Order: sequence, then C-alpha cells, then structure tokens
Amino acid sequence: MSTATNTPFRFSLKVLAIPLYTVLFLWIVLWADNRFNLHFRNFGIFPLTPKGLIGIIFSPFIHGDIAHLAHNSLPLFIMLMTLLYFYKEIAFKVIWQGTLILGLITWLIARPAYHIGASGVIYLLVSFIFFSGVLSKNYRLIAVSLIVIFLYGSLVWYMFPIKEKMSWEGHLSGFIAGIILAVKYRSVLPQPEKYNWEKENYLEDEFDLLFDEKGNFNPPENKEDDTVE
Repeated sequence: MSTATNTPFRFSLKVLAIPLYTVLFLWIVLWADNRFNLHFRNFGIFPLTPKGLIGIIFSPFIHGDIAHLAHNSLPLFIMLMTLLYFYKEIAFKVIWQGTLILGLITWLIARPAYHIGASGVIYLLVSFIFFSGVLSKNYRLIAVSLIVIFLYGSLVWYMFPIKEKMSWEGHLSGFIAGIILAVKYRSVLPQPEKYNWEKENYLEDEFDLLFDEKGNFNPPENKEDDTVE
C-alpha cells in the first residue's frame, strides 16, 4: 500500500490567498504610482551604484505600465501558488532569499538603467520549482517540473538580450538564484514516496510469503498429511 495518507501536499487557504493578495498589491502600487506621479521607477535596481541597492528590495513591486504588470500577473500568481502548495515548509525562505540573490546579481551584472518588475521573481520560481522537482526524485514534484517547463519553457529565450527595453539580466539572475536555492534546500525537499513493502521495518504477511525475492509466484509446497485417525 502507498503512504499517500502521509503526503506533505495539502491545500490551505493561504495557498490561494497569498498569491492573490500579492498580485492585488502590485496593481495598487501601479495605480498609486500613476495616479499621484510618484515615480517609483527611481526605486528600481540601478547597477553598481549605492542608491541602486535599494532596488533589490523594492524593484519586484514596481512596474512601468499596465501592460508590463498584466504580463507578469498570471505567471506570478500560478508560480506562487505552486510554490506554497508543494514547498510550503521553505516557500517564504525561497521568496525572500531568492529576491535578495537575484537582486544582487542584477545589481552586479546589468546595464546602467533602472531595472524594475516581478519578472525576475517569476524566473526565480520557475527555476526553483523545476530543479527542485528533479533533485527530489519525488514523482509528483517531477511531474510538476514537467508541467512548468511545458507552460513556461519558452521563457528561456528572454534570458538573452533579444529586446532592448527588457531586463534580460534580471531574468537570468532569477534563473540562477532558483538553481542556487534548489541545490541549497535539496536535503529538505519532500522525499520520494515509498510503499510499505519498501520500508526497513516492514513485516511480511501470508500473502508476501507466496512470492520469492524476485517477485515470482512461489507458494509453499503442501506436505503430505501423515496423521492416522
């Protein structure tokens, strides 16, 4: 029998609520920026300048326009929900540590311009979820990895300078950060599910005794009854 009843994957309200409120907050920030001319883009990452370091924290919350945020909203919502459901024990560590790592890498390698938007976080989550699934060897997480690649595999092209106004450096930084964290947390990832008969303390029952070590059907021979009535 499978140990599915002990699965670490359980749905809770926060799996849906946190991604929803996060995306909603980003839209509020964009609305406030446009409504009151706050020029939040000045709080983005500006590489190799002390002032630009503040963008490591604030840049994921800032977007240039409606089209920019609309493009990021759905994948961010899906990836956050996936992370919170399948990796709930380390989800928040992955988010804040990954944001710091990708922001620092962007600050070090990017062009001299303000780099803003949540796309780097999306690349972080896609990368982490994919590589964590592979490293865990858990068939459910591997399946999730394959689904992520099917949905967002084309994102790999945007880690290269194919569009002038796009922060490919932020995308690449997020992808690298995801790999780093997948390796860092590989020892605490959900382990492959085991059947009861694979466990060390498993006790064989009468049905198991009908098979040999290779799984071949080998019932015990019936001894002749030598009793006399």
